[in-house]
Amino acid sequence: MRILAFGPNGSGKGTQGTIIKERYGLDHIESGEIFRHHIKAGTELGLKAKKYIDEGNLVPDYLTIPMVVEALKKSNDRGWILDGFPRSLSQAKSLQETLQELKMRVDYVFEIELDREEAKKRIMGRRICAIDSNHPNHIAFDAIHPAEKEGILVCRVCGGRLSMREDDQDEDAINQRHDIYYDENEGTMAAVLDYRENCAARNIRVEGTGGISEIAEEILSEIEEGEAIKLRLKFG
Repeated sequence: MRILAFGPNGSGKGTQGTIIKERYGLDHIESGEIFRHHIKAGTELGLKAKKYIDEGNLVPDYLTIPMVVEALKKSNDRGWILDGFPRSLSQAKSLQETLQELKMRVDYVFEIELDREEAKKRIMGRRICAIDSNHPNHIAFDAIHPAEKEGILVCRVCGGRLSMREDDQDEDAINQRHDIYYDENEGTMAAVLDYRENCAARNIRVEGTGGISEIAEEILSEIEEGEAIKLRLKFG
């Protein structure tokens, strides 16, 4: 099973990706985690990518695509969920070409739809767990509010140390990221629209204002239905 995940920064698509990963035993391939791995390791690609990330800009294709392709090639036999890529129409086209070369096809494309201002509010209030960045922690939402230990906020899931990404508190950087996502001509939404119209995968669109469990149930229900249809077609 191979899945593409779309949603603006702050929509919770990473959290949903983790839920889907655990349900089906997939690899969760996140472009952001790939970048952070390369940056932490001090690789040439990572150092070059950091400059763009810090400015809130899209990392160029010549840096992004090799890192993503490497991760896809290493994915397990059960499949993967690709989160945060493609972020532009050109990347979507490149991904399609790469998957053809690797003899892979996308089964599902899910999109979490969220108002731009709501997405910004969510970004500025989220906290990142040092142990697992997909553990949801947010100071503005009671359901996922961080826990407190000895007067310090810690991860509500594992008790890990929490931090804020610098660019999460930079409104200009957030606006730049959202400019890229909501751009229907060349940006991420252009890629989303292209997949809606031209991809044979099952498209799943979910309203992002719901709770984590509610959104997960909707996405998983669509996937289960899709898998049932594939079994009926296979075995008659």
